[in-house]
Amino acid sequence: MAEHTKTLTELGLTAAAGRDAHVTGLTVDSRAVKKGMLFAALPGTHVHGASFIETALNAGASAILTDAKGAELASVDLLGSDAALIVAQDPRQTLAQTASLWFGAHPRTVVAVTGTNGKTSVSTFARQIWEEMQIAGVNLGTTGVEGAWTHPLKHTTPEPITLHRVMSQATAAGITHVAMEASSHGLDQRRLDGVLLTAAAFTNFTQDHLDYHETFEAYFDAKMGLFTRVLADDGVAVINLDDPKGPQVADICVARGQEVIGVGRHPDARLRLTGQRYDATGQDLLFAWQGKPHQIRLNLIGGFQADNVLLAAGLVIAAGADPDEVFETLAHLSTVRGRMELAATRENGAAVFVDYAHTPDAVATALKAMRPHVMGRIVAIVGAGGDRDVGKRPLMGAAAAEFADVVIVTDDNPRSEDPASIRAAVMAGALNGVGTPSVTEVGDRAEAILRGIDALGAGDALLIAGKGHESGQTVGDVTLPFDDVEQASVAVAALEGRI
Repeated sequence: MAEHTKTLTELGLTAAAGRDAHVTGLTVDSRAVKKGMLFAALPGTHVHGASFIETALNAGASAILTDAKGAELASVDLLGSDAALIVAQDPRQTLAQTASLWFGAHPRTVVAVTGTNGKTSVSTFARQIWEEMQIAGVNLGTTGVEGAWTHPLKHTTPEPITLHRVMSQATAAGITHVAMEASSHGLDQRRLDGVLLTAAAFTNFTQDHLDYHETFEAYFDAKMGLFTRVLADDGVAVINLDDPKGPQVADICVARGQEVIGVGRHPDARLRLTGQRYDATGQDLLFAWQGKPHQIRLNLIGGFQADNVLLAAGLVIAAGADPDEVFETLAHLSTVRGRMELAATRENGAAVFVDYAHTPDAVATALKAMRPHVMGRIVAIVGAGGDRDVGKRPLMGAAAAEFADVVIVTDDNPRSEDPASIRAAVMAGALNGVGTPSVTEVGDRAEAILRGIDALGAGDALLIAGKGHESGQTVGDVTLPFDDVEQASVAVAALEGRI
């Protein structure tokens, strides 16, 4: 028998006919099954995982986890098999809880953040605050696992077997605190179930991922799963009350008996932002915690950064930290990669920023946030991804046109779609948007960045939106090396004769 085994009973599972089994591992991939493993045959968008149960049994699976439909589909395959069958009403949730029990040890303090925009920034700032407080923490999400221990990830919210394996490895590496991103996909697919959260945060809610969720209601409900299902009744919810959905989220949490820490300019906020003053390199903040005033300096560009920083501070406080100690760290926070990141500066002082803004609201928010820091014009480079929410494409262009002085529409990650058709949709929005900026279409992203930087005069600034931290551009089924920050640096150097 393998060194690491658990019985179904130890994993909280009950098999048909009361049959128990020893399990040597978990997998959702029938090709990865080895003798003694539990194979989770999950319902899929196009194919039910039960189609692969025969393959799993032939490879030696000792247990099959599926739903009623999967059990029906696999009834013939299971005839004469010694494998235990576990039929769950929600097999994804059951798998997540099973993975938690299988891998065992987790960092003692885990917080999560959901919302359309700001998840990476809030989780990263929370980790930076912990670091400043000499606490071994990491953030987990779009940029992988970063902090006192690092690990790559393929998804913002990994599937549960990977997630709980990583949490166990982090614990073994001495990590005690984790701030993780909770994507709507991950929540809808129950990937976070089984994670014991101390606190959870809500940033905002705007259009995105309607290709997956189809309706705003379904998208919102998916995000609310963090508070209605994953966060325990005695957990703490940290809510951006300035977002139109914020008070509704707070009401949902209060109804569950969860403590709520409101954040923002809203009069009911316990962590309330009362003043901001901008300059070329950052901003000064005046805020109050439960009525007590504080003033700090943030070396971050963009008014929305204050929202993200205060949400992160609220999360850390909700997780048990002393508020005054938390506030002392905020002046030392640094820009999150690909989030309003200063990529290059021209000799005339014009600045080039890279931001992950890939929704209409995020583009508008980023451009509006830049305006108080910029004396001259704002140039925006914008595009939209292929095989994703089609409806947001013209809205992306319209947002750029409304808040920038010059707009260049270019390719993002076209994936399997025709890049020209994507650009046309973004262009249509830009040309019909509010305001009368100069709008140009430049398909090649490197050329678009070069042209945008070449257009910068003294006092101007450029925002390269869409890809942020990404180091590749997906065209068809190939991902080509491409880094917006690197391209910006190369373009500045070339234009100023340094290469």
